[in-house]
Amino acid sequence: MGSALGTEERADRTALEEKLRALPARPGVYMFRNAHGEVIYVGKAVSLRHRVRSYFQSGADLSPRVRRMVREIADLDFIVTDSELEALILEANLIKKHRPKYNVRLKDDKRYPYIRISVQDPYPKVTITRRIENDGARYFGPYTSASAVYQMLDELRRIFPYLTCDRTITGRDPRACLYYDLRRCLGPCIGAVSQAEYRAMIEGLIRFLEGHTEEVVRDLEARMWAAAEALQFERAAQLRDRLRAIRQVMERQKVVSTVAADRDVIAIARADGEACVEVFFIRQGRLIGREYFVLEGLEDADLREALAGFLKQFYQAAAEVPPEIVLPEHIEEAAIIEQWLRQRRGDAVTLTVPREGEAAELVRLATENAMETLNALRARWLADRHRQEAALQELATALGLPAPPARIEGFDISNTQGTAVVGSMVVFIHGVPLKAHYRRFVVRTVQGRPDDYASMREVLTRRFRRWQEANASQRLPGQKPDESFAMLPDLLLVDGGKGQLGVALEVLEAFGLRERVPVAALAKEREELFLPGRSEGWLLPRSSPALFLIQRIRDEAHRFALSHHRARRERRSMASLLEEVPGIGPKRRRALLERFGSLEAIRQAPLEALIEAGLPRAVAERLKEALG
Repeated sequence: MGSALGTEERADRTALEEKLRALPARPGVYMFRNAHGEVIYVGKAVSLRHRVRSYFQSGADLSPRVRRMVREIADLDFIVTDSELEALILEANLIKKHRPKYNVRLKDDKRYPYIRISVQDPYPKVTITRRIENDGARYFGPYTSASAVYQMLDELRRIFPYLTCDRTITGRDPRACLYYDLRRCLGPCIGAVSQAEYRAMIEGLIRFLEGHTEEVVRDLEARMWAAAEALQFERAAQLRDRLRAIRQVMERQKVVSTVAADRDVIAIARADGEACVEVFFIRQGRLIGREYFVLEGLEDADLREALAGFLKQFYQAAAEVPPEIVLPEHIEEAAIIEQWLRQRRGDAVTLTVPREGEAAELVRLATENAMETLNALRARWLADRHRQEAALQELATALGLPAPPARIEGFDISNTQGTAVVGSMVVFIHGVPLKAHYRRFVVRTVQGRPDDYASMREVLTRRFRRWQEANASQRLPGQKPDESFAMLPDLLLVDGGKGQLGVALEVLEAFGLRERVPVAALAKEREELFLPGRSEGWLLPRSSPALFLIQRIRDEAHRFALSHHRARRERRSMASLLEEVPGIGPKRRRALLERFGSLEAIRQAPLEALIEAGLPRAVAERLKEALG
């Protein structure tokens, strides 16, 4: 067995060396993978051959972080592009998709909220969404706090009384809703305003969100005086009230520039491996908003790398790109990022680094705000850690554990009528998720029928078999075990009731771990906790921090399993649909999915984009026809 593994490792290394020799001297994107096949870094290059080989040259001047990464590289993939600009766009998409541990990335994989205005509709509505669609609507954002967006819209609705109901607007409804009486809606449903008047109000809201507040004020003033001269005194009074409200908002918008310019000012603060980026949104010389974003994956990355990583990820998702972006430092990729931003904006975009004057003062102010925000966040994180410690202590007392469980592993199963069955393992260390140790399992022994007990038995058996293998004395020198499986949990938590608990106890008994690994099951219906030796479920107090913690672990295991199940189901449907098209085999299918990410994105892609992805024109045309 040992020699076979050694041969396998040497074969893997030889395969990697062959890929390095075969790299083309063309622009493209490269992905490094570890021994488990996980993408750990995504990069772009003007010359793939030169850039990728530079990591492996003896005596290369690499930072400690990059040296650690190189030691983990077991395989690499690359995608050739026609230009560096195309490589930059693809790189940003792949970082967003894989969230590699050695890339600088925006913290949290949640989607940030946007304001959406459905200008394509006859009577546009204003909503909050977490996804930008190519649907003709106007989007503003991203913002970091959904609650702050709701608060802002509640204030703006006093100035711009937009629709929120789901009525079909005919203008002939017998009566309006309460919002009309509260002057929070113009009442187009009863014909109180025409479509043209309603859309004029929405245009004012859009201009306000764009930062053109003076234009909105001048427009409202003109309409107010016109209404007064036409003896429409009630209408004039409504416009006067809206003017007062908008001026109150404008008073809080600080004038920060003597030049009526549109620009974003970006600054970054770092401390103890953590980083916070502050963005000032300045429109027409007024500071109309500010947002902060936390970065991760920095370690010893320098400021320029952090800034470049942030720019590519933030403006990939931003609904608006201003003509000027002010930075605290020059970045190496400035020229290509400017080219990309110009493409996104449809007009010139300049990255500037001021050393004196008004813009330099704005960078200094943004940096101070970034540091204050980072300090506040660190204080909050510290308080969260204290709460987690209290929850763990309470959990230990409730379960009769000798000490608070430092490592808790949560398991769940997901399937649809017994198909695409998967299991998940999530890991929490001191009450905090350790996503690097999350693992997914494709269940092999249960197909065609839903059987959560058998599925859970397979997943737990494989998990503890991997523990045995990781701690086997016969392991070869240099053969690294999977850290996630190499240690035992201080608490094993399974989703379900007495049946799932019984399965977990059977598996632990089979591995001789019944007395070493505490186990519990949490049932969803009444949030009952089932423990070994107890015939009935046990209810923790509803306000218990311990309950909140185990609910969070259970829900995270469910989310992780469900996302994997959906991805497998989607891949199956995508693979079957794509492979039905003559001329598309596994290699082309993989290239399409890497490039576009989903079947819907392939369906929406123009013909030329499919051809650029490597499909012959005839095959691309057949694919477009097949996908409708």
